[in-house]
Amino acid sequence: MLNSERQDVADARPAAPAPDPQPTQSLLARWSKWLGGRPQAAAGPGGEAEAVALSTREANRQRAMLLPCFQARLTDVAANRAALTWQEAYRAADAQRRGAMLDLLAEVGASSAGPSDAGGKETPSDLSRALSHARVRFFKRLNALPDGLPFLLELRTDMLAWRAKIPALQGLDGDLEGLLSNWFDVGLLELRRITWDSPASLLEKLIIYEAVHEIASWTDLRNRLDSDRRCYAFFHPRMPNEPLIFVEVAFCADMAGNVQSLLDEGAPMENLDKARWAIFYSISNTQQGLRGVSFGNFLLKRVIEELNGELPRIKRFATLSPIPGFCDWVRKRGAEELAAIVRKEKAGLDAATGAQVLAAIQQAVDDEAAPPAVQAVAMRLAARYLVERKGSLPLDSVARFHLGNGARIERLNWKADTSRKGRAQSCGMMVNYVYELDALDDNLARLGEGKPETSRGVARLL
Repeated sequence: MLNSERQDVADARPAAPAPDPQPTQSLLARWSKWLGGRPQAAAGPGGEAEAVALSTREANRQRAMLLPCFQARLTDVAANRAALTWQEAYRAADAQRRGAMLDLLAEVGASSAGPSDAGGKETPSDLSRALSHARVRFFKRLNALPDGLPFLLELRTDMLAWRAKIPALQGLDGDLEGLLSNWFDVGLLELRRITWDSPASLLEKLIIYEAVHEIASWTDLRNRLDSDRRCYAFFHPRMPNEPLIFVEVAFCADMAGNVQSLLDEGAPMENLDKARWAIFYSISNTQQGLRGVSFGNFLLKRVIEELNGELPRIKRFATLSPIPGFCDWVRKRGAEELAAIVRKEKAGLDAATGAQVLAAIQQAVDDEAAPPAVQAVAMRLAARYLVERKGSLPLDSVARFHLGNGARIERLNWKADTSRKGRAQSCGMMVNYVYELDALDDNLARLGEGKPETSRGVARLL
């Protein structure tokens, strides 16, 4: 899956990457397609949506409802009833009305510190702590309601979407994120394998939530869940039918170099007695409301432990991962910067801008016989992009996740994802990250020093 930028790398708990921050279709539209209906617009603020102002009467009514939710004791029956009423009203509201309700929520949250315990001499830090305590009380009250935890995830999803237009939501969001980090501690989560025999409602959620390689049909889904494949997910005990994050695993005799072969429905079943590699080819976060709450690294380590027990012949573990920001990064590079990176493999691209270089690479992807020099340029640029940093962390979201888990950049793969999405994001290239359990801590320490671990092959490209 997305979030760890505020953390020091040495103590990184990266969230699962979100390889497709702007999916070509909304989840609702994809779901509608599977049901045979017409695509619909996704719910949520999106784009240029504006909050619809509440009437003065309605605003005053909601203020009176919300204030005791922040200020009263958690055992206060009337306040809990008011919280339930507000929750029901929020769930019934459309996106624009939710925006107005969030605006009012931020206003009430900013004024709910209660009376000072310091005789009217409250300092700014005292006020900040008091406000935080009031906000925490509000969220704990909602969490105690029936279906309260899923509602809080829904609420935070909307808060994140509206935060740019309602800056006052930031304090509320920070407190809620902290609470969710505790409530979704990895020690509370259950690892479960998902198979073709799992409930249909759960399989439908895989279809909706798949964020890396869209599931094209029921046959495609069955292929991914066949006996020579594995799919694991984390679940919370209060949300037993809702996967929080899931990973899809294929088994191969050698490290996989393209996703087309992994997703080929006509390919023969893999002989697990001969397989030596487990390939994590898709990792999807399902809950936007858990952005910043990190358990993706624990998922992979737990899955490796499970596979070690079930399939002891599998000794090596790697990903086949997208490079989602590569094309945008190349497009923004100037000619001089590109020339310094590419060095001798100019491929006739001397003094070419980022857009021109990108066009040449994309043309090479379409050609049956790609010019070797252009392919070499693409591979060198991709290697450089993967070790680029934003502050102390890798620039690429997927690299940030896997390197932050202690993985190693092992190999770049040409024409590894020839789908429209793969071409648009990374000119069809993908990367293998290798997980060696005994090396994870050392690799993470090197990352903290600004030296991400790479194989010799990748290092030669830098």
